[in-house]
Amino acid sequence: MKEYTHGGDIVGARAIWKGELLDFSANLNPLGMPEAVRKAAEDAVREAIHYPDPLCRELCAAIARRDNVTPERVLCGNGAADLVFRLAFSQRPRRVLVTAPTFSEYQDAVQAAGGEVVYHRLMPKNDFDLTEAVLDDLDDSLDMAFFCTPNNPTGRLIDRDLMLRILERCREKSIRVVVDECFLSLSDPSERVSLAGELEHFPNLVLLRAFTKSYAMPGLRLGYCLSADAALLDGLSRCTQPWSVSGPAQAAGLAALTEPEHPARARQLIAVERSWLIDALRALGLRVFPSEVNYILFRAPGVDDLKERLLAHGVLIRSCANYVGLGSDYYRVAVRPHRENEGLIGAMKEVL
Repeated sequence: MKEYTHGGDIVGARAIWKGELLDFSANLNPLGMPEAVRKAAEDAVREAIHYPDPLCRELCAAIARRDNVTPERVLCGNGAADLVFRLAFSQRPRRVLVTAPTFSEYQDAVQAAGGEVVYHRLMPKNDFDLTEAVLDDLDDSLDMAFFCTPNNPTGRLIDRDLMLRILERCREKSIRVVVDECFLSLSDPSERVSLAGELEHFPNLVLLRAFTKSYAMPGLRLGYCLSADAALLDGLSRCTQPWSVSGPAQAAGLAALTEPEHPARARQLIAVERSWLIDALRALGLRVFPSEVNYILFRAPGVDDLKERLLAHGVLIRSCANYVGLGSDYYRVAVRPHRENEGLIGAMKEVL
């Protein structure tokens, strides 16, 4: 069985810590799930005696209005990770470029589908920023390339001008470009750097988005992709079971779209608390990398059991040992409300 290496493993953590748990391992909106979203999901359970809409028609139409695209360019899935695997298995790319470090499901999906992954390394001396050096790696041998902005776990946005150059290069080389924007609504510039307006110009572009992070609803599993390539979306539709998005998840997504200011309110809190957390982590002697979103990457040189030490104090963080390009002393923490952030720093002072 595949080992679980992501954040948010509350069940596993509670098997060790029986008291109240502070979870900094999952990068969710620190304001939590809106009440309207929770209620919509609960109410939808009454309709669970029926199959959910297999085409997510109402939800796709609402997403299209919000993202300023046509409904035909929207495809919903059981979280963004579901769509990553559907991309890999429907397209069967032979050779795929992935940055490192980044979200591990890109490489896992490609390899599961029989493809080869090549890595473009992001360097700590550059704060793990993607630079124009990546353009040299985008050659004729590639079928697909994955990019994440803001990147997980580094918290860094890809410069928009560079992203457009990447798209131009990949169009010339017939490379499918998958850009993960799942954390974009919680980042500093937010929608101002979105690529949704470029879909018409780049039919090789696929955007991944999710309600998971921005509306703190990971247990409901709801993501979607945007593309102007109808044949690609048809292939993704065929590469799944008919009812991949549950009725409660669809209802929650529709309710979330009536709360457009929820991520914006969170960004205000994130900006203040992220600055406080970065200063507090650096005061502990840690190497903290700058972030533009609701999580922070840091290094505790020589300390490869910090996750275990903190869990013994009721605090769960994300070990980054499984990320390609990072070592066992790299960690990621979410930005939470101030009282929780104080709890994290207090626990770290005890264990370091």
